[in-house]
Amino acid sequence: MNFVEELRWRGMIHDMMPGTEEQLQKEMTSAYLGIDPTADSLHIGHLVGVMMLKHFQRAGHRPIALIGGATGMIGDPSMKSQERNLLDEATLRRNQEAIKAQLAKFLDFDSDAPNKALLVNNYDWTKDYSFLNFIRDVGKYLTVNYMMSKDSVKKRLSAESSEGMSFTEFSYQLLQGFDFLHLYEHYGCRLQMGGSDQWGNITTGTELIRKKAGGEAFALTCPLITKADGGKFGKTESGNVWLDKRYTSPYKFYQFWLNVSDADAEKYIKIFTALNKEEIESLVAEQNAAPHLRPLQKRLAQEITIMVHSQEDYEAAVEASQILFGGSTSEALKKLDEATLLDVFAGVPQFEIAKETLAGGVKAVDLFVEFAPVFPSKGEMRKLVQSGGVSVNKEKLTAPDAVIDISCLLGGKYLLVQKGKKNYFLLIVK
Repeated sequence: MNFVEELRWRGMIHDMMPGTEEQLQKEMTSAYLGIDPTADSLHIGHLVGVMMLKHFQRAGHRPIALIGGATGMIGDPSMKSQERNLLDEATLRRNQEAIKAQLAKFLDFDSDAPNKALLVNNYDWTKDYSFLNFIRDVGKYLTVNYMMSKDSVKKRLSAESSEGMSFTEFSYQLLQGFDFLHLYEHYGCRLQMGGSDQWGNITTGTELIRKKAGGEAFALTCPLITKADGGKFGKTESGNVWLDKRYTSPYKFYQFWLNVSDADAEKYIKIFTALNKEEIESLVAEQNAAPHLRPLQKRLAQEITIMVHSQEDYEAAVEASQILFGGSTSEALKKLDEATLLDVFAGVPQFEIAKETLAGGVKAVDLFVEFAPVFPSKGEMRKLVQSGGVSVNKEKLTAPDAVIDISCLLGGKYLLVQKGKKNYFLLIVK
């Protein structure tokens, strides 16, 4: 597999230094990509870089994932308008371990293959390196003029809202260049990859390697991912879409991909899956023939949910999706864990009722009119029950006077009422 060709047809190349493709065709090459460890989980914004590393390893090369423990303590000025909060070492280490576990789903760290992936943390070679050594060994090779010419610096300094730039942030590109130099000298790393906003920092590293070590190194960046409507990729109303199910449930994760636009689905399936060109072209043709069936979104959501979570999580997410839209059973509803249940019904009207209300049992007609106003009147409810239009926990309610008590609750806490085909109400018992 030719790595550059693979990235090219997937739309994953923005800039590439001359000679990069020739280097990769010549021999097995090591390349690194930096990952910010400011949280104990990656989010989907990190996935473009992770997929680059995955394709790199598939092409027979050695990927190096660099956790930016040192640089994470400073904050990259690229595309930012403010300095970030600094992290302590214990937090960084904890975040690193969590991130490695997530990366292991994409990369082979453990086999005997010569190109098995490597995880490094730049804090390890930076923490004991004195400031005097740094400005003597690294700082003298790059002029201030060179550093000022970088887009990330120019944009930050010229922005009207900017309060200027601290020396800490200005030195960021030197630190990132020092990382590349260290990996070049200790691991034979010849290539750095990243998002297009990293081009300036990456080329600082190639310049440092050229001047200090007399070596040749390369740079390759991918485009920053956007949505077809110009909105920011990976953000929802509730914030980032995380890979850790504690922050984004597999159901919500699956739904995010399932609900992308047709134009975005065609772009994302190339970037975020390892499906080959023929398979993707076939799915695109299916989509064009019957867009209402959404084959692209369904396959994208399937591939990426299984890759990040598991086959079981994917199947559970599909089953949970059916609950809102048709033919699911009460058994499927009862299988949902609390977090998924709340995610599935996040948008439906909710009513809180006191546990005492159900303690001795209460007639459905009283519960759904007086205690939780699902129906405006008892007469309307009786009429709809008689025509078979009311369900409780996905089971038809056969009599308006049926008694509902605590034993009816899902997880001892919830009651799902369905009125007609599409109207749901969630009762939360407290």
